[in-house]
Amino acid sequence: MTTALVTHPACLEHDTGPGHPERADRLRAVLDALATEEFADLRREEAPRATPEQLTRVHDRGYVERLLAVSVPEGRHAALDADTVISAASTEAALRAAGGATHAVDLVLDGGAESTFVAVRPPGHHAEPGRAMGFCLFNNAAVAALHARARGLTRIAVADFDVHHGNGTQAAFWSEADLFFASSHQRPLYPGTGSADEQGAAGNIVNAPLPGGTRSAGFRLAWRNLLLPALDAFAPELLVVSAGFDAHRADPLANLELETEDFAWVTRELVALARRHAGGRIVSCLEGGYDLAALAASAAAHVRELI
Repeated sequence: MTTALVTHPACLEHDTGPGHPERADRLRAVLDALATEEFADLRREEAPRATPEQLTRVHDRGYVERLLAVSVPEGRHAALDADTVISAASTEAALRAAGGATHAVDLVLDGGAESTFVAVRPPGHHAEPGRAMGFCLFNNAAVAALHARARGLTRIAVADFDVHHGNGTQAAFWSEADLFFASSHQRPLYPGTGSADEQGAAGNIVNAPLPGGTRSAGFRLAWRNLLLPALDAFAPELLVVSAGFDAHRADPLANLELETEDFAWVTRELVALARRHAGGRIVSCLEGGYDLAALAASAAAHVRELI
């Protein structure tokens, strides 16, 4: 089976302004890393726009309508919160990012690919049902999961190894027994959520908060002893990955101190889990990662394991 790369040029046009860490060069670095001969066999797919129906499975209709109605003049910026900045092209990018995630679900369910990497921006896992935050407009991973449920699956899991807790995904899944969220993340750190006692209304959330300086051994222990067994017990029919690479030791926004090989290792473990329960079906969505060289190397290692 093939691995697909889903992206869209519009995601490069989302302009967050000078000095913002979530910048277009992030996606360029990832796409350049995946443009080498090693990745020539990737099936390359263009992300469609997400539909209102797809978005409102996760997000409040009023929030979606307000966001899509925002008009920012060319060359200007608008701040939705202290961290989340949009420009004239941002809503198109966000629609393509969420739409790319749903398209990836369709690819793996319809046999077009076994696994997919959705290389888009803005990222998504901080976006809550009713608000944008943490650089995120729509929650791409959650939109993918709810799209899979609408397609008939009854158990969908999101595995999140971004250094920041995916508060938006947790909020969307909190009361949904057929949706499972497993996350490792640095704590204390933005956004302040993700303690071990946040378990969801149906025990469907498992958080592994890790202190700064944890490094490889502690990260792998959390996945091996807690998160992977919990995912195995849930036995998902589809595995969605929030693939953030900002836990890397070179990243400027955190200090979990992981190595590139740690992302390859956790991806291998998740691929094996997906093969046990989901016919190998994985939809991986790019989240954070703010050192360009570390991001490019880590994303390449991740996709190498997906292949």
